[in-house]
Amino acid sequence: MLSVAEALARVCCAARPIEECIGIPLLDALGHVLAADVTSSINVPPADNSAMDGYALRASEVGDALPVSQRIPAGTVGAALMAGTAARIFTGAAIPAGADAVVMQEDCTEAAGVVTVSVPVSAGQNIRPRGQDVRAGEVVLGKGRVLRPQDLGLLASIGCAQVQVYRPLRVAVLSTGDELIEPGSGELPEGRIYNSNRYTLAGLLRSINMEFVDCGFVADDPDATARALLDASGRADCVITSGGVSVGEEDHVKNQVERLGQLDLWKLAIKPGKPLAFGRIGHTPFIGLPGNPTSVFVTFCLIARPFLLKMQGVTEPEPLRLLARASFTVDRPGTRQEYLRVTLQNAEQGLQAVRYANQSSGVLSSVSHSNALAVVPAGVTVQQGDSVEVILLDSLA
Repeated sequence: MLSVAEALARVCCAARPIEECIGIPLLDALGHVLAADVTSSINVPPADNSAMDGYALRASEVGDALPVSQRIPAGTVGAALMAGTAARIFTGAAIPAGADAVVMQEDCTEAAGVVTVSVPVSAGQNIRPRGQDVRAGEVVLGKGRVLRPQDLGLLASIGCAQVQVYRPLRVAVLSTGDELIEPGSGELPEGRIYNSNRYTLAGLLRSINMEFVDCGFVADDPDATARALLDASGRADCVITSGGVSVGEEDHVKNQVERLGQLDLWKLAIKPGKPLAFGRIGHTPFIGLPGNPTSVFVTFCLIARPFLLKMQGVTEPEPLRLLARASFTVDRPGTRQEYLRVTLQNAEQGLQAVRYANQSSGVLSSVSHSNALAVVPAGVTVQQGDSVEVILLDSLA
């Protein structure tokens, strides 16, 4: 079995980033991936401006009673400041020529049009210099960045109204298994289960701004499986299946992928998981996930997600990892790297990871009621209080 690190390296190495890009309005760009660097043509702020409401003056003239020569609201440009005077100024307003400091209004007293200052003042005080945030000619955001809300604001601040982004990836999802029935189909027949994986995968793909191509589910039949795989490969940039990649007599996906294309890896040293197929159907990349609900979630997030993000053009596809103190023990070292579903809690000594009681790969509530995955490498035991790596679930969806 391949280690998780080896499998991830091989899978990501095989990812061929999409080339097709589109121009979209900035307001619609959330979650899209930049297809080109964005360079600012202006300074932000465009001129020195006041960091607060107060009085603009020359620092060297503080101590004298200064006549207030003008009033400068934000959005207006004042006249050059006459020597021996001060200007009433408001937050964001451009500093008039000749002034080199702003004193907050709480430290000033104005009476009969004359202001006095009660504190020491230094040059540059309470002034936001031109280009403090962004300088003209600077690359503001780089190609391959997933746009977040704060990024949209930053781009707006340089006057950007439209951006070039990669066309969202189309990912076909196919569920396998005669036991599956769709929610809303009526009373659950004996021996059947509702198809939860379809909805988990739809949510995971849409959360990373990819197009979910619903290919339904296919019965446990080799010919039907082959037809469904070929149809899915013609409709999308990548095909993902859930179930059918193990060694059972009714698991046909692996064999049909080998017949229609190529299988590059299969078994993975991961828990929950293990049977995970990667290859291609014709020229279309293929990822075969296990059938158990928690295994689907974990293997998608750790293997499929980075691959898809790299295909989408993202430069940093892997999630950040944190350290937390284990509130649990793992007494027996495993042969596979395990991802325990845990809840991170604030404690006196920092983050504490509390393990969900039932870690079975069929218990989807272990994911729904947790907020992180705790990483336990193969061959390692954990004692209460040990530091463990954790991955926030919010960073995966």
